[in-house]
Amino acid sequence: MVGQASANSLDLHSEPLRPKSEMQRSPVDPAVALAMGGLESDELQPYVESYAELVYRNYQDSSQQVDRMGAAIAAFLAQPNATTHAAAQQAWVKARQSYLQTEAFRFYEGPIDFVNAETGQEGPEGRINAWPMNEAFIDYVKGNPSSGIINNKGLEISLKSILDNDQVSDEADVTTGWHAIEFLLWGQDFNPNGPGQRSYQDFVSDRGNNNRRRAYLQLVTQQLLDDLSFLEAEWMPRQGSYRAEFVQQDAQETVGKIFTSLATLSAFEMSSERIAVALDSGNQEDEHSCFSDTTHQDFVFNALGIQNVYLGNYGDYDGLGFDELVARLDPGTHQRIVAALGETERAIANINAPFDQVLASSPDSDAREEVEQAITALENQADAFVALGSVLGVNVEILAE
Repeated sequence: MVGQASANSLDLHSEPLRPKSEMQRSPVDPAVALAMGGLESDELQPYVESYAELVYRNYQDSSQQVDRMGAAIAAFLAQPNATTHAAAQQAWVKARQSYLQTEAFRFYEGPIDFVNAETGQEGPEGRINAWPMNEAFIDYVKGNPSSGIINNKGLEISLKSILDNDQVSDEADVTTGWHAIEFLLWGQDFNPNGPGQRSYQDFVSDRGNNNRRRAYLQLVTQQLLDDLSFLEAEWMPRQGSYRAEFVQQDAQETVGKIFTSLATLSAFEMSSERIAVALDSGNQEDEHSCFSDTTHQDFVFNALGIQNVYLGNYGDYDGLGFDELVARLDPGTHQRIVAALGETERAIANINAPFDQVLASSPDSDAREEVEQAITALENQADAFVALGSVLGVNVEILAE
């Protein structure tokens, strides 16, 4: 499914993006819409409903990929060896691709990142993808073979103990999610030419604290699957789900949230938090997926997730994209967005991988200049989404957490 999703990205060697077929167009008169200063909610409604289906399919795929990853990890734990270890690592990399595209659905307090002020309940985003991570809080690290929950025999390894200790006194004390699993599978990365080199022997049963490490990996993998299953269920087309409420909200406000999400992921989360911070510090600890050396993949599939929303595509789902609407309302704005998406894709493709080699390069290196170009492209992309707000008559912002 991820391969199919990738096929919907902007192909830099093909003809430019065009609006979808006439059959998929809603009956909107551009002249009337612009005279009104935007579109009425009922005219935007089909796009909101198509978006909701896209979100559901992406989370469904992500949940299925994590389920497959869980099976690979279970096979590894049943028979720890170099082959099953590599298969579990590869399953993590593949499953990650689908999830990264879902990050285009953040930043409007949907199921992934809502906060209930009365109960204190929060969406699972912090439990799924929290970062940066103090790996010494989980397991041994170089220079401290007894660090972490796994080596603290006074603490039972259970889901409750893992969750109870998650980001309590320090937000970097992450105990769950993608990067906890990543660290357990790869270990710390001191290899300038590749990822971490943790041995499969760390998971051979009945050796040292291996049984605790095995149990920890099983528990956090299951928690990740549970969290993604929750998100899939909330976007399922059924009564009582978040989706049922989402499609009933004012469509103008909802479309504003959708593009605020894309603008914020572009300019704040990707450009600033995930790229510029690491580039400025030069510290591998600020690299998003440092243990597996797949940070470049993070950039690629985050950018693809943004494209998916604008085009209305994911996998074999070819929905009603905003692209055809914007192309008719304001061809200039549409071309600006298409150009921005294409430039972001090109700039990210030019970033050297693995990303830690860029961080280790000299301040005036070509590799760093290529990353600076990606930062600029993402900022321009965000500005294009903000400008789109006035075309659609909706409020689009770049949020900072």
